[in-house]
Amino acid sequence: MLPLARPDLPARVARAKALYDAQDFDAARDAFAAVLKAAPRHAESLIFLSHIAFETGDAEGCLSALDQAVALLPDSAKARMLLAQRCGQLGQPDRALAAYDAAIALAPREIGAQADKAHYLQTLGRFDEAEALFRKLIRKHPNEGSLYRMFLATKKLPKGDPLLRQMQKAWADKTLPDGARMELGFALAKAAEDAGDLDRVFPLLNRANAIQAKLAPHDRAAREAEWRAFLDAQDGADLTPPDDPAPLRPVFVVGMPRSGTTLVEQIVASHDTARAGGEMGHALRLAFRHFVKGGRVTPLRDLGRADLVHYAADYLGLARRDTQATAGVITDKSIQTHMIFGLVRRALPGARIVIVHRDPRDIALSIYKTPFRLGTHRYSNDLADIADEIKRFRRSVAHWRDRMPGALHEVRYEDLVADPEPRARALIAAAGLDWQDACLSFHERGGAVRTLSVAQVRQPIHAGRREAWRKFEAQLQPFIDAWGDEPWD
Repeated sequence: MLPLARPDLPARVARAKALYDAQDFDAARDAFAAVLKAAPRHAESLIFLSHIAFETGDAEGCLSALDQAVALLPDSAKARMLLAQRCGQLGQPDRALAAYDAAIALAPREIGAQADKAHYLQTLGRFDEAEALFRKLIRKHPNEGSLYRMFLATKKLPKGDPLLRQMQKAWADKTLPDGARMELGFALAKAAEDAGDLDRVFPLLNRANAIQAKLAPHDRAAREAEWRAFLDAQDGADLTPPDDPAPLRPVFVVGMPRSGTTLVEQIVASHDTARAGGEMGHALRLAFRHFVKGGRVTPLRDLGRADLVHYAADYLGLARRDTQATAGVITDKSIQTHMIFGLVRRALPGARIVIVHRDPRDIALSIYKTPFRLGTHRYSNDLADIADEIKRFRRSVAHWRDRMPGALHEVRYEDLVADPEPRARALIAAAGLDWQDACLSFHERGGAVRTLSVAQVRQPIHAGRREAWRKFEAQLQPFIDAWGDEPWD
């Protein structure tokens, strides 16, 4: 084959990108490799090859390609930020922090790398270092709402903290863009609640949620249709789990956001043969990639053994990438997995399922207070929509409880925090593990924690978060009205 002519390079790169966008990763890998054969210093192709390696579970290949790209782009802060993010995701904190520092040195006036580093320090439990960096950034960028939102996720401001006055000043600025006001509103609401100024909490939350709803509207009918399509596609299928031995055994910890799934995951992951995967999200994303064509979900009963083996191999490869585990139990607390319990049971050898329940009123309050990433959890900005989503989740659990008797281990958050040891022992047994006392000392473990509950998992189990909704019962009335006569338990 003749070497690739340089004038043809843009067209070949465009075709390679189109293959990547279509998630045809094998073909895209070959196409970018062909570009590099003709143009060995084409750094963009190396970056795309790193993305492909990441998406297919090849951690070593991902970082190798990024290292080569960084070497070709010595003045690119963006390339070093990508390297930092990937090193963080792949469990290499020292390399991640070094790459963040390199990016900051290249672009010292930019907020992004410094804010990302501060957030990463939070995930590592290095809260004092994160605080120092956030306060420095806020002094320079007092109207950047995302800085307050990220900082206060792990910080309770004392009364009289000058940052409170700065936040109020920014809030009063009529030129503040919607995105910044939204994030600042969530941060101010948390600060008000921390200070005991409860009358201010919901007016701030209502404003912040209204902005987010405008920026990312929720379509309740579309959400119901998507959920129903997946359930229907699994109806009537054989749900017998595979008996193939697998060194890596996933335990899906599933509940509504803010229901206690992180606590349950940390208990299991504190076992010396288990690792926490967090909200990996691969099971549902791969179901879309493999089995949704033209908006139609392929029925599970029509899938052959080869289809299921391919799906399982892709899932386990990505899980190995995220957990750095090659054997034992891994936890996956991806919330939407409840839509495909039949698929994961049928495809993944040794998979276990744990369901976490909590008082819907506490869930609703916590969801409404949480600034989820824009475009995710779109129902979270309206109390009636939150009621609808929790009801859908409960219907889903009831469906699978009936279809897969004995396959779901269900735990109530309130019971777990009130009497931890017997509930934790039952949980560990449901995960297929023998009991270890360390499972109740998860807060003493180090390492990064990629969850909105990053501060809570550094604390021991306590019962202080039950019935928090009672402080805001009047403000939660739209949720209570939407809930109707359905039982709370």
